[in-house]
Amino acid sequence: MPQAPTKPAAQEASACALEAEVGTELLDELEPRLEVREITIPTAQHGERLDRVLAQHLREFSRSHVQQLMAEGAIEVCESSGATRVVLKPATRVRVGQVYRASLKPTPQSQAFVPQTMDLRIVYEDEHLRIIDKPPGLVVHPAPGNWSGTLLNGLLALEAQAATLPRAGIVHRLDKDTSGLMLVARTRVCQDRLMAMIAAREVKREYLAIAQGAWRGPQEVEVDAAIGRDPQHRLRMAVVDLSRQAGKAARTTVRCLATSEQGCWVHCRLHTGRTHQIRVHLSHLGHRLFGDSQYGGPALEGLQRQALHAFRLSLHHPITGEWLSCRADWPADLDAALQAVGLRYNEEQLPALA
Repeated sequence: MPQAPTKPAAQEASACALEAEVGTELLDELEPRLEVREITIPTAQHGERLDRVLAQHLREFSRSHVQQLMAEGAIEVCESSGATRVVLKPATRVRVGQVYRASLKPTPQSQAFVPQTMDLRIVYEDEHLRIIDKPPGLVVHPAPGNWSGTLLNGLLALEAQAATLPRAGIVHRLDKDTSGLMLVARTRVCQDRLMAMIAAREVKREYLAIAQGAWRGPQEVEVDAAIGRDPQHRLRMAVVDLSRQAGKAARTTVRCLATSEQGCWVHCRLHTGRTHQIRVHLSHLGHRLFGDSQYGGPALEGLQRQALHAFRLSLHHPITGEWLSCRADWPADLDAALQAVGLRYNEEQLPALA
């Protein structure tokens, strides 16, 4: 017959049991809570693919993540009998009135869409839109490596209705280290019209930049050169020959405002909006931006980012038709960089609005 454990052994067993119990409770506490959402298919979405419909209702999740959820058995449809059935095929066609249940756990992507209060400089605002002066270092959209602290998070904290808009009303973007003006819609109607205006090139976007090398040739040049993925450096874009490589047409008007042997101060007007367009076109001209390490631009003491600033933004108001033209102040770090190459900021050198 087994002997009863001695007192020390009994205490040790009790302590182990308690430790196991506490450990389980701690794991339960740390485990992301499961959220179940019900989605009823409206008439307007009858006959559409299930993965597309779910991505529209589960706004914080991408379509690819929705497909992953389906593969994991996290999406069910409610039968008329009251039972539920797991749906695994993303291409399943939905029917009006159907009810789907999604079992969700937080992901970095979903947790990115949370309000975060930040000091945003607003240079224009009405009930339809805002124009914001974005500081350098602020990422526009949540993405790998930057799931929080983005402009989108700040916009969600400004007002609750931003959560009802795609990308919180953002209609275009600036690179993380580019400063200056951005348009942000406050209503869906305004957002749709702004995006159509940008596509139709009805929004004038002007930049100031400081680039390496003395300016040679005409004071103003038109750079009409397609841009695509650089085949040698996958994180870069490059000027490409569309007969041989994939890319999109791109055009920038570049005007030299002042020059020295060390560098030049230039004004750039976008006619298209390709990724890294100004950086690529200036590099194509042989004038890389100071501080732009991604494209081989030289460092400049005291400058912690690329020398590019979206200084003026002009358009007809998408709702009222009123003409709007806003300017962002020339940043102190770029003013110091301009002086470092022997130049001075001069309002009179800035071109009038075309």
